Amino acid sequence: MYSLFFGFPVPIILALLLNEVRKEWYKRIVQNLLYIPHFISWAVLGGIAIAMLSPSSGIVNLIIKKVSGGEGIYFMADSLWWPFVYTLSGIWREAGWGTILYLAAMATIDPQLYEASKMDGAGRLRQIWHITLPGIRGTMAILLILRIGQMMDVGLEQTLILQNNSVLDVADVISTYVYRVGLQNSSYSYTTAIGLFQSVISLILVVGANRLIRISGERGLW
Repeated sequence: MYSLFFGFPVPIILALLLNEVRKEWYKRIVQNLLYIPHFISWAVLGGIAIAMLSPSSGIVNLIIKKVSGGEGIYFMADSLWWPFVYTLSGIWREAGWGTILYLAAMATIDPQLYEASKMDGAGRLRQIWHITLPGIRGTMAILLILRIGQMMDVGLEQTLILQNNSVLDVADVISTYVYRVGLQNSSYSYTTAIGLFQSVISLILVVGANRLIRISGERGLW
């Protein structure tokens, strides 16, 4: 749920910001920097995140100590903070890559609409709200359906790298449970049933989201 509510809007916001950049060389540099984390494995990114959040030497806690004068926060061992770390690390890796489809959708918007809005006195924010966002609304709807369908499958690698025994009450998800019970304990039939349950729930979520999108007036997946 955190990844859906916080992670889904970030690529849209980044794409809107990149679309407003007029210097192409600067835009390309920023895009490349945003894309790089997507091609780095979670083994590396997880290590970077853990090092940055270390209570003794992590840069985040050093800043907290400098500003507040208090003790550092055990982000990776606190059940309250861990879900936010998980969500933010996922956004860090995938948000830049997620802008590609939105930028492609923005490129198909008729430039004459922007010219007409300028003649009517519309500023950049008005153009974004009345032209750009409606122009990419169909793409947003499709990607939202797909994102909802992935809610039951949060992934194994990221969770396995970031979790530890202190936060298993919030960090143990279906994927890690299946890995532990199915592969390590050789309970294959039980974990196959879990996978079937997961697939059925994902199918229900996709069908329900597609139905709601079509009711709202947008084209769904079917």
